[in-house]
Amino acid sequence: MGVMGDHTHNAGEWMFSYRFMNMSMKDNKKGRDSISPEQIVSTVSNPFAGQPMQPQTLRVVPLEMTTQMHMLGLMYAPSDKVTLMLMANYIEKEMDHLTFQGGSGTTRLGKFTTDNRGWGDTKIGALIPVYEQGKHSVHLNAGLSLPTGSIDEEDDVLTPMNTRPTLRMPYAMQLGSGTYDLEPGVTYNGRDGLVSWGGQYKAVVRLGENDEDYTLGDKHELTGWGAYRVLPWMSTSLRLTARTEDAIDGDDSRIRAPIQTANPENYGGDFVDVAIGANLVGQSGAIRGQRLGAELSLPVHQDYNGVQMEMDWMFTLAYQYSW
Repeated sequence: MGVMGDHTHNAGEWMFSYRFMNMSMKDNKKGRDSISPEQIVSTVSNPFAGQPMQPQTLRVVPLEMTTQMHMLGLMYAPSDKVTLMLMANYIEKEMDHLTFQGGSGTTRLGKFTTDNRGWGDTKIGALIPVYEQGKHSVHLNAGLSLPTGSIDEEDDVLTPMNTRPTLRMPYAMQLGSGTYDLEPGVTYNGRDGLVSWGGQYKAVVRLGENDEDYTLGDKHELTGWGAYRVLPWMSTSLRLTARTEDAIDGDDSRIRAPIQTANPENYGGDFVDVAIGANLVGQSGAIRGQRLGAELSLPVHQDYNGVQMEMDWMFTLAYQYSW
């Protein structure tokens, strides 16, 4: 259930899907190494130092972030040669922060929380079968992400001077990319009796700058999985994913704060995750064509660009109905 665009449909078939994804991030890393809030505000330079009200080092540290995403999908195959896709995303983000007092030192002033919610970017695409022989099949993924998610959201913050202004939230708390993004890929599936397996490569290629003069980093992801049918109506799965993401190019002139998430260089990196999952599939009667699945993903390797919060876990619960 954690793989998008993993299968095609026959001519005339439809599929509705709903996915709920919950991701938790907490604590911080500099590259591969853990770093404490006190170390961040003592040793990590503020890229905006020298500008009005900007100290030499960072003074606000994110402690924990929760992202919940509700994904509504629709697939339709007008012919055996192509399956069309549409996906809309409703996103809820919340980030807890710790503010340190004044322009230097390690005196803790207090905590505050920012949150944001709304519709994210909309995705359209097509799945095109290119090979099917016996136990094996391959199809191409051709997607386009439309910039329907907001990139100018604001919230109240606690500054090192103990004031509470309303500022534009950093890049991680915005809802969209602000750019049209190509999402090409290729997917392989294999099956033999009770066992199935597959792999997928997908990329996100940003097209130009958004209206706030920056571009989120390109992404490349390679995932492979295997599944075993325990019962006629239930299977379990194991999946390994490696991905790389570039830092942000350019910057939003209204995102200026002594916090790591305001620095475009503190985004992206190299990551490897492992996921375990289970699927329940209706076999007959009213539940035929319906599928319920869950997947828990955990990090096994995290190498961040600069200083960032680390992923703790991600859980996906999904429902699909085909007819």
